Amino acid sequence: MPVILPESTELLQSLATALGLGLLVGLQREWVQSPVAGIRTFALLSLFGALCGVLGIVFGGWIIAAALVALAGIVILGNLGELRKRPADTGLTTGMAMLVMFATGIICVLGHRLVAVVVAGTVMVLLQSKKPLHAMVRRIGEDDLREIARLVLAGLVILPLLPDREMGYLGVLNPFSIWLKVVLIVGISLAAYLAQKFLGSTRGSALAGIFGGLISSTATTASLARRSQDQGACGLCLASIALIASSIVFVRVIVEIATTAPAHLAHMLPPLLAVMCWFGLVAVITHRISQEKGQQDMQASPPSGMKSAVIFGLLYAVVLVVVAAARQHSDTSGLYLAAALSGLTDMDAITLSTSRLVSTGHLESTTAWRMILLGGMANIVFKGVLVMLLGARAFIKPVLAGFGAAITGGGAVLLLWP
Repeated sequence: MPVILPESTELLQSLATALGLGLLVGLQREWVQSPVAGIRTFALLSLFGALCGVLGIVFGGWIIAAALVALAGIVILGNLGELRKRPADTGLTTGMAMLVMFATGIICVLGHRLVAVVVAGTVMVLLQSKKPLHAMVRRIGEDDLREIARLVLAGLVILPLLPDREMGYLGVLNPFSIWLKVVLIVGISLAAYLAQKFLGSTRGSALAGIFGGLISSTATTASLARRSQDQGACGLCLASIALIASSIVFVRVIVEIATTAPAHLAHMLPPLLAVMCWFGLVAVITHRISQEKGQQDMQASPPSGMKSAVIFGLLYAVVLVVVAAARQHSDTSGLYLAAALSGLTDMDAITLSTSRLVSTGHLESTTAWRMILLGGMANIVFKGVLVMLLGARAFIKPVLAGFGAAITGGGAVLLLWP
């Protein structure tokens, strides 16, 4: 079988790409004064990988295997002196980077230059990010690591094992889809929590409200209500955080609709966006007023465990069945009642389940966005009850005023939107 080599121009471009990528990564190693390999070594290394790739095309893959063994020996010899001098300080990072860049040179001549560029860029970023990455790891506590492990368990271990097909009552229960929503919610909450932890909430109540809304607006509101009872607490400042958190919920709603029912987003987005903008305006006005009286920070804690994730999955499945049954056996008012009840404590379940029914053709998008909006208004009512039960007078008044304005705007959209 004849061997087909790239044409001369294509081959030269691949070799030049490999050389340039080696210079790029070598520049970083030279800058940190790596004793093992610098800018020239990495340039030659990636070029060596590209030439081995060409030889591999002609003579077979054993050439690449032999070159890889030779390279490993060179890396070991290059580190031998450092191991004798400073065994505690010598790592494997540069050696591993050399092996990766050797493979990058090979894939350049195999017609995957874009992949090679992405890999080399990632290598350089990782090498340059040593200090921030190490600092980030040192700031992660045992509880944080436990939550990350649980997310990995939910998303990378359990999810692939679940069947991806409709089953159960009325054919609306898809185990893979249900658990995927659990992973989505836990992932969003964990990402928001880690962002708050690393960025800090000391920049003001606006940042605290945004992160609180991404984690859980209901839990945030309850926490703020309790804090408003503390001596010297600024009720208006805490109220602005609660209103911002509640308005951010609609950002989550829109993201969840876009993820679950992207084909229907254009029809469902405008009314929900209008309510979000109105609620956001109320929150911004309250925040501006509160700036004259000082700001307070929010302390974050890991947002979710496996128990709460499983509870959410069960709630999501129940909402799917309830909404499907209401559609099957009652008129539209039954759907709205189910939406209001499911939205009292959590917006994610009604949003994701309703969007899922829309994407599978079990529900019209016009009815779906009204159900989601009604669930959002019920959620505001529930948080208002929490505020009255747990909050101080200075906190209750501005929060209820903001919630009242939000419900008024949402009701107008619900009744007047065509």
